Amino acid sequence: MTPLTQTYAQDSRTSVWAMESRLDLTQIFCEVDDFYQTFERHWQKQPLLTATCGERLCRSRLGLSEVMTIAIAFHGSGYRTFKEFYTLQVLPGWRKAFPNLVSYTRFVELMPWSLMLLCCFVQTRRGVVTGISFIDSTPIEVCHPCRSRSHRVFEGLVGWGKNSVGWHYGFKLHLIINEGGELLAFKLTPGNVDDRKPVPDLTQDLIGKLFGDRGYISQELFEKLYSQGLELITRRKKNMKQKLVRLIDKILETETFLD
Repeated sequence: MTPLTQTYAQDSRTSVWAMESRLDLTQIFCEVDDFYQTFERHWQKQPLLTATCGERLCRSRLGLSEVMTIAIAFHGSGYRTFKEFYTLQVLPGWRKAFPNLVSYTRFVELMPWSLMLLCCFVQTRRGVVTGISFIDSTPIEVCHPCRSRSHRVFEGLVGWGKNSVGWHYGFKLHLIINEGGELLAFKLTPGNVDDRKPVPDLTQDLIGKLFGDRGYISQELFEKLYSQGLELITRRKKNMKQKLVRLIDKILETETFLD
């Protein structure tokens, strides 16, 4: 084994160890599988539409709860692409945990079948409203900006957006969390949607204080949220007049942008 190969193998083992220390596969699978079993029992009681001629059902030796677990684990793995994660980590290292693993191509075919279940599962993972919330948005690119004209998969659903990093073509994910990092609300919009537009829908069940960056400055939005018991606190622009701010609000506002 060459020194370069040894270094690569050592780096791979280090990254795998670091990832496994962050992820508890057993806990993730147990929570996902409990949800899936409950969902399936309720789903079987619902009247279903008659299957269309030639309709294909999802049949695989790998269960949907296992597909969901692997998909969730990818987002905490540190890998840049799912293909690298599945071929370099899951297939060679997780066969004991998932003895019925399928090929990468087959797994990609199974993922759409778990999409609705994943969306429902996220709804059950919401945190507790504590009165202190933080809002922000992040772009989700669907392709490189140079290939935007030829992109067809999400045509009509995505748009151009710009942040401090630059231009992005795709979606924009809006998130609200509490001070413990627990998810309170989320929404996916085209990349060209103003950060302030989805705020009223996202904050219907919130009270207390909501901290955001300068992109959420709006007197109209502030008054609307204040009328429902939610105080919007944002950093002020350089050309705006200074105002008195409570010390605790200033501290929390600063903490919002540290991570």
